Amino acid sequence: MTSDDGAGEGRPDPVRRVVMLVAALNLAYFGVEFTVALAIGSVSLFADGVDFLEDASVSFLIAVALGWSAARRARVGMVLAGVLLVPALAALWAAVTKLVSPAPPAPVPLTLTGAGALVVNLSCALMLARVRAHAGSLTRAAFLSARNDVAANLAIIGAGFVTASTQSIWPDLVVGLGIVGMNAGAAREVWLAARDEHRDAVSDLADSRRHRNGPALEDRSRTGDSDEPD
Repeated sequence: MTSDDGAGEGRPDPVRRVVMLVAALNLAYFGVEFTVALAIGSVSLFADGVDFLEDASVSFLIAVALGWSAARRARVGMVLAGVLLVPALAALWAAVTKLVSPAPPAPVPLTLTGAGALVVNLSCALMLARVRAHAGSLTRAAFLSARNDVAANLAIIGAGFVTASTQSIWPDLVVGLGIVGMNAGAAREVWLAARDEHRDAVSDLADSRRHRNGPALEDRSRTGDSDEPD
């Protein structure tokens, strides 16, 4: 990597450790939540389970990209904005399937699994809140995702209680579709932040090159003037 790529920005190891821990927690609970979701036929758990896998992938990508230049990190942030939409598409597919086969999920596993997800995501959000100012849109993407997941988990727990009393598919279905909206909103925020970072990084790089090349151009100009015949 050249100096133009911002190699001097360093590698924030404390941030990387936090992000890797978040990735490991998300990957582990993905297995738990996805298994329960398939067993009880829950749209909200299915969407949230895919979201755990997406969060793990985002965190691993962030850990890799932390040592990169601002411009390259911004480009990764734009990619992550698209990744944030994956759970939304998964939830839409699960919702359509639920409408075709309308059976309410078992409320007790739904509630308990949502509570476990809440503990994991709240822990991740608190860890990421301490480092979200670092690495621009990358850590912002991870923090926004964890923050949204906390809200989604609270809604899943509420859906479990309502399902227990009504035996309806709608609480679970509505929460699943709500996860779609939250992830779409987070994707938009990350995209806008990454776009602005990329524009600023490109502008700063152009300014740096102009300042570095300016003296050389002036020297060549003076040399050319002195070579002119009297």
